[in-house]
Amino acid sequence: MMNKKTNLPTAKLPATIAKLFGIAVLSSAGTLGLVDFAMASDNVPAAAQKIPLVFKGATLHTVRGDNIVNGSMLVDKGRIVALGSQINVPANAQVIDVTGKHIYPGMIAANTVMGLAEVQSVRATLDYAEAGAINPNARALVAVNPDSELITTARANGVLATLSVPNSPAGLINGTSALIQMDGWTWEDMAVQAEVGLHINLPMLRFNPELFPAPLDTRLEEIRKSSAQRLKMLEDAFDAALAYRDARAQNDGTQIDVRWEAMLPALAGKRPVFIHAQDVNQIRFALNFAQRYQLKLVIVGGADAPVLADVLKQRQVPVIVTGIHKLPMRRGADYDAYFSVAAKLAQAGVPFCIARAGTDDDAPNERNLPYEAAVAATFGLDPNEALKAITLYPAQILGVADRLGSLDAGKLANFFVTNGDPLETTSKVEQIYIQGRMVDSSTKQSRLTEKYQQKYLQKKQ
Repeated sequence: MMNKKTNLPTAKLPATIAKLFGIAVLSSAGTLGLVDFAMASDNVPAAAQKIPLVFKGATLHTVRGDNIVNGSMLVDKGRIVALGSQINVPANAQVIDVTGKHIYPGMIAANTVMGLAEVQSVRATLDYAEAGAINPNARALVAVNPDSELITTARANGVLATLSVPNSPAGLINGTSALIQMDGWTWEDMAVQAEVGLHINLPMLRFNPELFPAPLDTRLEEIRKSSAQRLKMLEDAFDAALAYRDARAQNDGTQIDVRWEAMLPALAGKRPVFIHAQDVNQIRFALNFAQRYQLKLVIVGGADAPVLADVLKQRQVPVIVTGIHKLPMRRGADYDAYFSVAAKLAQAGVPFCIARAGTDDDAPNERNLPYEAAVAATFGLDPNEALKAITLYPAQILGVADRLGSLDAGKLANFFVTNGDPLETTSKVEQIYIQGRMVDSSTKQSRLTEKYQQKYLQKKQ
């Protein structure tokens, strides 16, 4: 892929050279380091669909509408063509008998570092953070490693698309996320939406003295000042981007600054701004900040979102609830404080979806996304809403509901076949399809299991 400003192939540039041209590559070690040190997956990407496929006899969980029991679904050229109790079967179609099984649309993990992180202890495989605080021009997509073993692990449990997010703990404006599907030879093949939204990390705004018992209490004022300085830096960056936009509008000859250029779609409301905010002070700041700069806001985190549910509903600000499996944020809070966030938002009419925490710790465990939704269902969320929270709702929030999130004619044929409810840990994903092509469901873990089963079988012989 060529960079529009330099006519150079962005993905092949080491970080040092890329920065020379003002191109952000999500790694202080450079994307080439990831290729050098990360071992390739044994899974071979599937070839494009060649003939029509008809899946017959399964219960089709459309998500958007009613389930179709003993239904049929026609898939051709990577898309769903028709589904229902009776459909016309083309003469050249291959009929796949899935009687008694269940078909679901692929799950979407809306907050991950998938493809950007592999092994925590190997720095060269961690490619989700750029140096510095202001990096709106960093693009997650060009750093995605299509050979990641974690991709195969997640998709084996029905997670067929993920939002890969630049996630620098020290950053403020971290860059642009990308929605990828979980199969492909290159990051270009995997891209569903190359640039989804701009991501902002807010500093700590919860200065409860209980968080800083002696001898840490002396640091409280220092942390307070640091947070204020970082918020001022964030506002200065947006003011500079606005000034740059106005200068460019008045004079085409204005020198291009790739940082502010990358922010123009967000300032124009054409691209959402994802502000990572957990506590009520952060969320309130995000709402005011978005209103000031006329941003299309999405809250990521949202632990305290129910407190401001009325405002969020009024402004139709979606919340990506991250990390249902967490301990309460405050002493004295109910033990189910995180477990019930999704249910409270649903009851209040706030648009939401469920994701995981999105750190490199979570990358190996994105396969557990359906179980996050299951816990939310246990603590008040309607089970149908829980399924939508990891399929249709993230597709709507990420702007790809015309392609993903439900079983509908015209959408991409990204779905999986299972023997039961995917929110149940006892259910098994038996077949996986991405754009109509059957994808290998084996993982590094399953291959190791098969390998060492042979060891003990051989000993018995």
